[in-house]
Amino acid sequence: MKITEITPIAISLPMTKPLKMAGIVFDHSDNVLVRVTTDNGLVGWGEASASPTMTGETVESMMAAIRYLSPFFIGRDPAEFADNLALMDFRLYGNASAKTVLEMAFYDLAGKAVQKPLAELLGSVRRTRLPVLWLLASGRLDEDLADGKERLDDGFKSFKIKVGTNSVADDIERAKQVRKLVNGGVQLSSDTNQGWSLEDAITFVEGVGDTLDFIEQPIMGHDVEGMAEVQRHAKAPIGADEGLHSLRDIRLHKEMGAAQGGSLKMIKLGGVTRAYEAACLCDELGMNVNMAGKIAESSIASAAVLHISAAAPSLDWGLSITNQYVAKDLVRNPIVVVAGDAVLPEGAGLGVEVDEDAVQEFSVSR
Repeated sequence: MKITEITPIAISLPMTKPLKMAGIVFDHSDNVLVRVTTDNGLVGWGEASASPTMTGETVESMMAAIRYLSPFFIGRDPAEFADNLALMDFRLYGNASAKTVLEMAFYDLAGKAVQKPLAELLGSVRRTRLPVLWLLASGRLDEDLADGKERLDDGFKSFKIKVGTNSVADDIERAKQVRKLVNGGVQLSSDTNQGWSLEDAITFVEGVGDTLDFIEQPIMGHDVEGMAEVQRHAKAPIGADEGLHSLRDIRLHKEMGAAQGGSLKMIKLGGVTRAYEAACLCDELGMNVNMAGKIAESSIASAAVLHISAAAPSLDWGLSITNQYVAKDLVRNPIVVVAGDAVLPEGAGLGVEVDEDAVQEFSVSR
Protein backbone atom coordinates (compact mmCIF):
# COMPACT_ATOMS: atom_id res chain seq x y z
CA MET A 1 0.00 0.00 0.00
CA LYS A 2 1.46 3.31 -1.12
CA ILE A 3 0.23 6.89 -0.77
CA THR A 4 -0.77 8.42 -4.11
CA GLU A 5 -2.43 11.72 -3.19
CA ILE A 6 -2.65 14.11 -0.21
CA THR A 7 -5.23 16.90 -0.23
CA PRO A 8 -5.44 19.45 2.61
CA ILE A 9 -8.81 21.18 3.11
CA ALA A 10 -9.47 24.25 5.25
CA ILE A 11 -12.89 24.33 6.92
CA SER A 12 -14.86 26.56 9.24
CA LEU A 13 -17.38 24.76 11.46
CA PRO A 14 -20.28 26.63 13.12
CA MET A 15 -20.83 25.78 16.77
CA THR A 16 -24.05 24.99 18.59
CA LYS A 17 -23.57 28.03 20.81
CA PRO A 18 -20.74 30.40 21.71
CA LEU A 19 -18.14 29.19 24.22
CA LYS A 20 -16.14 31.67 26.29
CA MET A 21 -12.58 30.79 27.21
CA ALA A 22 -9.92 33.10 28.69
CA GLY A 23 -11.81 36.15 27.51
CA ILE A 24 -12.29 34.92 23.92
CA VAL A 25 -15.71 33.96 22.56
CA PHE A 26 -15.78 31.14 19.99
CA ASP A 27 -18.82 30.77 17.71
CA HIS A 28 -17.05 28.80 14.97
CA SER A 29 -13.98 26.61 14.70
CA ASP A 30 -11.24 26.93 12.06
CA ASN A 31 -9.89 23.48 11.25
CA VAL A 32 -7.83 21.66 8.66
CA LEU A 33 -8.69 18.29 7.15
CA VAL A 34 -6.58 16.07 4.95
CA ARG A 35 -7.79 13.45 2.50
CA VAL A 36 -5.16 10.81 1.70
CA THR A 37 -5.59 8.16 -0.99
CA THR A 38 -3.54 5.04 -1.71
CA ASP A 39 -2.81 2.85 -4.72
CA ASN A 40 -5.24 0.18 -3.48
CA GLY A 41 -8.17 2.60 -3.51
CA LEU A 42 -8.40 3.38 0.21
CA VAL A 43 -9.13 6.87 1.54
CA GLY A 44 -7.99 8.11 4.97
CA TRP A 45 -8.94 11.28 6.81
CA GLY A 46 -7.31 13.49 9.42
CA GLU A 47 -8.40 16.65 11.21
CA ALA A 48 -7.09 19.22 13.68
CA SER A 49 -8.10 22.67 14.88
CA ALA A 50 -5.89 25.69 14.47
CA SER A 51 -4.74 26.96 17.86
CA PRO A 52 -2.34 29.94 17.65
CA THR A 53 -2.15 30.34 21.45
CA MET A 54 -1.45 26.63 22.04
CA THR A 55 0.78 25.55 19.15
CA GLY A 56 1.50 28.80 17.27
CA GLU A 57 -0.26 27.45 14.18
CA THR A 58 -3.02 29.00 12.11
CA VAL A 59 -5.14 27.43 9.36
CA GLU A 60 -2.90 29.12 6.83
CA SER A 61 0.30 27.80 8.37
CA MET A 62 -1.14 24.28 8.73
CA MET A 63 -2.20 24.24 5.09
CA ALA A 64 1.26 25.44 4.04
CA ALA A 65 3.00 22.83 6.22
CA ILE A 66 0.91 19.96 4.85
CA ARG A 67 1.51 21.11 1.27
CA TYR A 68 5.24 21.32 2.01
CA LEU A 69 5.39 17.84 3.58
CA SER A 70 3.10 16.05 1.11
CA PRO A 71 5.62 15.39 -1.71
CA PHE A 72 7.89 13.54 0.72
CA PHE A 73 5.11 11.03 1.50
CA ILE A 74 3.92 10.18 -2.00
CA GLY A 75 4.87 6.54 -2.57
CA ARG A 76 5.33 5.77 1.14
CA ASP A 77 3.46 3.20 3.22
CA PRO A 78 1.15 5.02 5.67
CA ALA A 79 1.49 2.14 8.17
CA GLU A 80 5.19 2.84 8.77
CA PHE A 81 4.30 5.07 11.70
CA ALA A 82 7.71 5.50 13.35
CA ASP A 83 9.52 6.14 10.06
CA ASN A 84 6.83 8.55 8.88
CA LEU A 85 7.04 10.57 12.10
CA ALA A 86 10.82 10.65 11.84
CA LEU A 87 10.56 11.91 8.27
CA MET A 88 8.12 14.65 9.30
CA ASP A 89 10.50 15.82 12.02
CA PHE A 90 13.49 15.69 9.69
CA ARG A 91 11.76 17.71 6.97
CA LEU A 92 9.95 20.26 9.16
CA TYR A 93 10.58 21.51 12.68
CA GLY A 94 7.56 21.94 14.99
CA ASN A 95 4.15 22.29 13.31
CA ALA A 96 2.63 19.67 15.62
CA SER A 97 -0.96 20.30 14.49
CA ALA A 98 -0.16 19.88 10.80
CA LYS A 99 1.71 16.65 11.55
CA THR A 100 -1.26 15.45 13.60
CA VAL A 101 -3.59 15.86 10.62
CA LEU A 102 -1.33 13.76 8.39
CA GLU A 103 -0.58 11.03 10.91
CA MET A 104 -4.27 10.66 11.80
CA ALA A 105 -5.07 9.99 8.15
CA PHE A 106 -2.19 7.49 7.96
CA TYR A 107 -3.63 5.59 10.94
CA ASP A 108 -7.08 5.65 9.36
CA LEU A 109 -5.64 4.10 6.19
CA ALA A 110 -3.56 1.52 8.05
CA GLY A 111 -6.57 0.38 10.05
CA LYS A 112 -8.73 0.09 6.96
CA ALA A 113 -6.04 -1.92 5.19
CA VAL A 114 -5.99 -4.63 7.86
CA GLN A 115 -9.62 -4.16 9.00
CA LYS A 116 -8.70 -3.19 12.55
CA PRO A 117 -9.77 -0.19 14.65
CA LEU A 118 -7.13 2.45 15.37
CA ALA A 119 -7.06 1.48 19.07
CA GLU A 120 -5.85 -2.01 18.15
CA LEU A 121 -3.02 -0.54 16.08
CA LEU A 122 -1.85 1.22 19.26
CA GLY A 123 -2.05 -1.91 21.40
CA SER A 124 -5.44 -3.13 22.56
CA VAL A 125 -8.97 -1.95 23.25
CA ARG A 126 -9.12 -1.56 27.03
CA ARG A 127 -12.53 0.14 27.09
CA THR A 128 -15.35 0.80 24.62
CA ARG A 129 -17.37 3.32 26.66
CA LEU A 130 -15.63 6.39 28.02
CA PRO A 131 -16.95 9.16 30.31
CA VAL A 132 -17.29 12.46 28.45
CA LEU A 133 -16.34 15.68 30.21
CA TRP A 134 -18.92 18.40 29.45
CA LEU A 135 -17.82 22.04 29.28
CA LEU A 136 -19.70 24.74 31.17
CA ALA A 137 -18.35 27.73 29.28
CA SER A 138 -20.97 30.48 29.02
CA GLY A 139 -19.18 32.62 31.60
CA ARG A 140 -22.57 33.14 33.32
CA LEU A 141 -23.68 31.35 36.48
CA ASP A 142 -27.34 31.01 35.48
CA GLU A 143 -26.53 29.58 32.05
CA ASP A 144 -23.90 27.20 33.43
CA LEU A 145 -26.32 25.92 36.07
CA ALA A 146 -29.09 25.40 33.51
CA ASP A 147 -26.69 23.63 31.14
CA GLY A 148 -25.29 21.51 33.96
CA LYS A 149 -28.76 20.48 35.12
CA GLU A 150 -29.72 19.42 31.60
CA ARG A 151 -26.56 17.35 31.16
CA LEU A 152 -26.95 15.76 34.59
CA ASP A 153 -30.38 14.60 33.49
CA ASP A 154 -28.72 13.16 30.36
CA GLY A 155 -26.40 11.10 32.55
CA PHE A 156 -23.16 13.09 32.36
CA LYS A 157 -20.81 12.43 35.26
CA SER A 158 -17.96 14.84 34.53
CA PHE A 159 -17.97 18.63 34.06
CA LYS A 160 -15.38 21.33 33.51
CA ILE A 161 -16.01 25.03 34.20
CA LYS A 162 -14.20 27.51 31.99
CA VAL A 163 -12.88 30.23 34.31
CA GLY A 164 -10.64 33.24 33.89
CA THR A 165 -13.28 35.21 31.99
CA ASN A 166 -14.77 37.03 35.00
CA SER A 167 -13.39 38.27 38.28
CA VAL A 168 -11.66 35.68 40.43
CA ALA A 169 -14.33 36.14 43.10
CA ASP A 170 -17.08 35.44 40.56
CA ASP A 171 -15.29 32.34 39.34
CA ILE A 172 -14.89 31.04 42.89
CA GLU A 173 -18.60 31.52 43.51
CA ARG A 174 -19.52 29.90 40.18
CA ALA A 175 -17.40 26.85 41.03
CA LYS A 176 -19.05 26.49 44.43
CA GLN A 177 -22.55 26.85 43.01
CA VAL A 178 -21.93 24.30 40.28
CA ARG A 179 -20.54 21.91 42.89
CA LYS A 180 -23.78 22.25 44.87
CA LEU A 181 -25.69 21.39 41.71
CA VAL A 182 -23.72 18.29 40.76
CA ASN A 183 -23.07 17.10 44.34
CA GLY A 184 -20.17 14.88 45.34
CA GLY A 185 -20.65 11.95 43.00
CA VAL A 186 -19.75 13.88 39.87
CA GLN A 187 -16.25 14.92 38.78
CA LEU A 188 -15.92 18.70 38.58
CA SER A 189 -12.87 20.60 37.33
CA SER A 190 -11.98 24.07 36.10
CA ASP A 191 -9.82 25.34 33.25
CA THR A 192 -8.35 28.82 32.98
CA ASN A 193 -6.52 28.35 29.65
CA GLN A 194 -3.50 30.24 31.07
CA GLY A 195 -5.71 33.26 31.81
CA TRP A 196 -4.54 34.26 35.29
CA SER A 197 -1.54 35.85 36.91
CA LEU A 198 0.19 33.83 39.62
CA GLU A 199 -1.47 35.96 42.29
CA ASP A 200 -4.97 35.46 40.87
CA ALA A 201 -4.38 31.74 40.49
CA ILE A 202 -3.37 31.40 44.13
CA THR A 203 -6.42 33.42 45.18
CA PHE A 204 -8.65 31.08 43.19
CA VAL A 205 -7.21 27.78 44.42
CA GLU A 206 -7.31 28.95 48.03
CA GLY A 207 -10.87 30.23 47.55
CA VAL A 208 -12.28 27.02 46.06
CA GLY A 209 -10.48 24.75 48.52
CA ASP A 210 -11.55 21.16 47.85
CA THR A 211 -14.56 22.14 45.71
CA LEU A 212 -12.90 20.91 42.52
CA ASP A 213 -11.42 17.53 41.59
CA PHE A 214 -8.66 19.19 39.55
CA ILE A 215 -7.72 22.67 38.32
CA GLU A 216 -6.30 22.93 34.83
CA GLN A 217 -3.63 25.34 33.55
CA PRO A 218 -4.29 28.34 35.84
CA ILE A 219 -1.25 30.27 34.54
CA MET A 220 0.96 30.35 31.44
CA GLY A 221 2.13 26.92 30.35
CA HIS A 222 5.81 27.82 30.21
CA ASP A 223 5.83 28.92 33.88
CA VAL A 224 6.47 25.51 35.43
CA GLU A 225 7.89 27.08 38.60
CA GLY A 226 4.73 29.12 38.95
CA MET A 227 2.59 26.03 38.47
CA ALA A 228 4.48 24.35 41.30
CA GLU A 229 3.83 27.39 43.49
CA VAL A 230 0.10 27.23 42.71
CA GLN A 231 0.06 23.53 43.61
CA ARG A 232 1.62 24.29 46.99
CA HIS A 233 -1.34 26.56 47.77
CA ALA A 234 -4.01 24.25 46.37
CA LYS A 235 -6.01 21.48 48.01
CA ALA A 236 -7.09 20.20 44.61
CA PRO A 237 -4.65 18.61 42.14
CA ILE A 238 -3.28 20.96 39.50
CA GLY A 239 -3.36 19.78 35.89
CA ALA A 240 -1.28 21.01 32.96
CA ASP A 241 -2.50 21.57 29.41
CA GLU A 242 -0.79 24.27 27.37
CA GLY A 243 2.43 23.39 29.22
CA LEU A 244 2.60 19.84 27.83
CA HIS A 245 4.09 19.57 24.34
CA SER A 246 6.42 16.59 24.80
CA LEU A 247 7.26 13.65 27.02
CA ARG A 248 10.01 15.80 28.49
CA ASP A 249 7.42 18.40 29.55
CA ILE A 250 5.43 15.71 31.35
CA ARG A 251 8.48 14.51 33.24
CA LEU A 252 9.45 18.08 34.15
CA HIS A 253 6.01 18.85 35.62
CA LYS A 254 6.19 15.65 37.67
CA GLU A 255 9.72 16.30 38.91
CA MET A 256 8.93 19.89 39.95
CA GLY A 257 5.60 19.08 41.58
CA ALA A 258 3.94 21.40 39.07
CA ALA A 259 1.08 19.08 38.07
CA GLN A 260 -0.54 15.85 39.19
CA GLY A 261 -1.89 15.14 35.73
CA GLY A 262 -2.53 16.69 32.37
CA SER A 263 -4.74 17.24 29.39
CA LEU A 264 -3.13 15.41 26.48
CA LYS A 265 -3.85 16.67 22.97
CA MET A 266 -2.56 15.37 19.67
CA ILE A 267 -2.07 18.91 18.33
CA LYS A 268 0.41 19.70 21.10
CA LEU A 269 2.28 16.40 21.12
CA GLY A 270 2.44 15.87 17.36
CA GLY A 271 -0.02 13.14 16.51
CA VAL A 272 -1.70 9.88 17.50
CA THR A 273 1.46 7.97 18.37
CA ARG A 274 2.88 10.61 20.67
CA ALA A 275 -0.43 11.26 22.44
CA TYR A 276 -0.66 7.55 23.21
CA GLU A 277 2.98 7.48 24.38
CA ALA A 278 2.23 10.47 26.63
CA ALA A 279 -0.71 8.61 28.18
CA CYS A 280 1.53 5.61 28.86
CA LEU A 281 4.18 7.84 30.46
CA CYS A 282 1.59 9.54 32.68
CA ASP A 283 0.43 6.14 33.89
CA GLU A 284 4.03 5.12 34.58
CA LEU A 285 4.61 8.31 36.59
CA GLY A 286 1.34 8.06 38.50
CA MET A 287 -0.13 11.13 36.82
CA ASN A 288 -3.80 11.52 35.90
CA VAL A 289 -4.86 11.74 32.26
CA ASN A 290 -7.52 13.77 30.51
CA MET A 291 -7.47 12.92 26.79
CA ALA A 292 -8.76 15.87 24.83
CA GLY A 293 -9.52 17.43 21.49
CA LYS A 294 -9.50 21.13 20.70
CA ILE A 295 -12.64 23.27 20.59
CA ALA A 296 -14.27 22.32 18.34
CA GLU A 297 -13.59 19.39 16.05
CA SER A 298 -15.85 17.06 14.10
CA SER A 299 -16.24 13.34 14.72
CA ILE A 300 -13.14 12.76 12.57
CA ALA A 301 -10.70 14.10 15.18
CA SER A 302 -13.00 13.13 18.05
CA ALA A 303 -12.89 9.50 16.88
CA ALA A 304 -9.09 9.60 17.04
CA VAL A 305 -9.24 10.96 20.59
CA LEU A 306 -11.64 8.15 21.49
CA HIS A 307 -9.37 5.46 20.05
CA ILE A 308 -6.32 6.74 21.93
CA SER A 309 -8.41 6.86 25.11
CA ALA A 310 -9.68 3.32 24.51
CA ALA A 311 -6.11 2.03 24.31
CA ALA A 312 -4.56 4.21 27.06
CA PRO A 313 -3.61 2.51 30.34
CA SER A 314 -5.72 4.93 32.41
CA LEU A 315 -8.14 7.81 31.98
CA ASP A 316 -8.80 9.15 35.48
CA TRP A 317 -9.69 12.68 34.39
CA GLY A 318 -12.02 11.66 31.60
CA LEU A 319 -12.42 12.32 27.93
CA SER A 320 -12.87 15.71 26.25
CA ILE A 321 -14.22 15.07 22.77
CA THR A 322 -15.62 18.16 21.11
CA ASN A 323 -17.87 17.11 18.22
CA GLN A 324 -20.88 17.77 20.49
CA TYR A 325 -20.17 21.50 20.22
CA VAL A 326 -20.31 21.49 16.40
CA ALA A 327 -23.63 22.51 14.83
CA LYS A 328 -23.22 20.07 11.93
CA ASP A 329 -20.85 17.13 11.85
CA LEU A 330 -18.72 16.02 8.90
CA VAL A 331 -19.47 12.31 9.16
CA ARG A 332 -22.54 10.18 8.47
CA ASN A 333 -22.12 8.26 11.74
CA PRO A 334 -21.21 10.84 14.42
CA ILE A 335 -19.76 9.79 17.77
CA VAL A 336 -22.58 8.49 19.97
CA VAL A 337 -22.86 9.53 23.63
CA VAL A 338 -25.06 7.36 25.87
CA ALA A 339 -25.74 8.37 29.49
CA GLY A 340 -22.66 10.59 29.47
CA ASP A 341 -20.37 7.95 27.95
CA ALA A 342 -18.93 8.12 24.43
CA VAL A 343 -19.15 4.84 22.55
CA LEU A 344 -16.07 3.74 20.62
CA PRO A 345 -16.94 3.64 16.89
CA GLU A 346 -17.12 0.22 15.30
CA GLY A 347 -15.28 -0.40 12.10
CA ALA A 348 -11.76 -0.16 10.77
CA GLY A 349 -9.42 2.80 11.17
CA LEU A 350 -11.20 5.76 12.77
CA GLY A 351 -14.52 3.98 12.31
CA VAL A 352 -16.33 7.03 10.90
CA GLU A 353 -17.66 7.60 7.39
CA VAL A 354 -16.82 11.08 6.16
CA ASP A 355 -19.59 12.97 4.35
CA GLU A 356 -17.69 14.67 1.53
CA ASP A 357 -20.70 16.85 0.71
CA ALA A 358 -20.56 18.26 4.23
CA VAL A 359 -16.82 18.78 3.88
CA GLN A 360 -17.44 20.75 0.70
CA GLU A 361 -20.20 22.78 2.40
CA PHE A 362 -17.90 24.02 5.15
CA SER A 363 -14.66 24.28 3.20
CA VAL A 364 -13.10 27.71 2.82
CA SER A 365 -10.40 29.01 0.51
CA ARG A 366 -7.09 29.34 2.35
